[in-house]
Amino acid sequence: MSKVLIIGAGGVGRVVVYKCAQHPDVFSEILLASRTKSKCDAIAADVKRDTGYQAISTAAVDAENVPELTALIREFQPAMVIHVALPYQDLTIMDACLEAGVHYLDTANYEPKDVAKFEYKWQWAYHDRFKDAGLLAVLGCGFDPGVTSVYTAYAVKHHFDEIHYLDIVDCNAGSHGKAFATNFNPEINIREITQPGKYYENGQWVEIPAHSVMKPLSYPGIGPKNSYLIYHEELESLVKNFPSLKRARFWMTFGDEYLTHLRVIQNIGMSRIDPVMYKGVEVIPLEFLKYVLPDPGELGENYTGETSIGCRIRGIKDGKEKTYYVWNNCSHQAAYEETGAQGVSYTTGVPAMIGAMMMLKGEWTGNGVFNVEQFNPDPFMAQRNVCGLPWHEQFNIDLEF
Repeated sequence: MSKVLIIGAGGVGRVVVYKCAQHPDVFSEILLASRTKSKCDAIAADVKRDTGYQAISTAAVDAENVPELTALIREFQPAMVIHVALPYQDLTIMDACLEAGVHYLDTANYEPKDVAKFEYKWQWAYHDRFKDAGLLAVLGCGFDPGVTSVYTAYAVKHHFDEIHYLDIVDCNAGSHGKAFATNFNPEINIREITQPGKYYENGQWVEIPAHSVMKPLSYPGIGPKNSYLIYHEELESLVKNFPSLKRARFWMTFGDEYLTHLRVIQNIGMSRIDPVMYKGVEVIPLEFLKYVLPDPGELGENYTGETSIGCRIRGIKDGKEKTYYVWNNCSHQAAYEETGAQGVSYTTGVPAMIGAMMMLKGEWTGNGVFNVEQFNPDPFMAQRNVCGLPWHEQFNIDLEF
């Protein structure tokens, strides 16, 4: 049994607290902290009412203030920090964990505020510091990245001698009734999907204009959806850790109306991340836009439909070509009924809890900074079946690529 500090009180933070509370044998006490304590208080009250778990306290903290965060960690003395706030804060939270001597886990890699670009180099550079401190930092333990990376490791361990082609496919076939809304933090979401697409092939990265490559793909229980080739962070670590890959790509579904709104946002300058002057005050357009768009944490009540996220893999087993498809479908309504959050928050928050469980139970160990595919995938996959994200697999089928 261990105490944990959870940083972030959005939809994902809500799910993580709910799921940790369902496992009091692992998580003996929870401190939920964010910049806005009232958000933490609301989540804590809901969890206490719905689950009966009472060992939750809350705090206000600026996750970009290392001394303030370090002091909070030292006061609470958790075994680890589960970071589900903004990726801008990865490095400051990692600094505080090193200062206070606790383990670290996050769901998304670092990106600087002034550049819409995410990559692991900044966090991988912390490896020796965590190793020398005898601490473990686990990166990218959401769904994608996270589960998709574990899927790949599981496939390599159990079904292939070598994997050659990896396509990660992410479909959200849900409907929330809004004209335009993002499923997680609008600022991060829009930065992510408007940058150029990129994929790995034959030992090099190939960059393409955003949303310039589309392919209709069929998703289990959903049917065909237009899927667009975009860049996603787990590709960087997967091609590093599985060097047999000849090609690795990431596909995400977008509706025509969503893409139209996105183009308008870009065309009128509202996706800019550089400051502009407005009545003598510096304003970053995308940060302002975030405050007028629907809060992703409040989409759940009327959200219908489901997500479907998986990996389609082609490789070699016993000298013969083999294909493999592993995936999960998650109902937005079921996620909301359990946690008060929609499916995208649920599919990110549940793996974060399971990753923390793996660390606290000694299933995932080591000193340094690691991505999830570097650990044993089996106990993680087993927990998903009992924690709300059951998985399915098919062999030697047409992968549509």
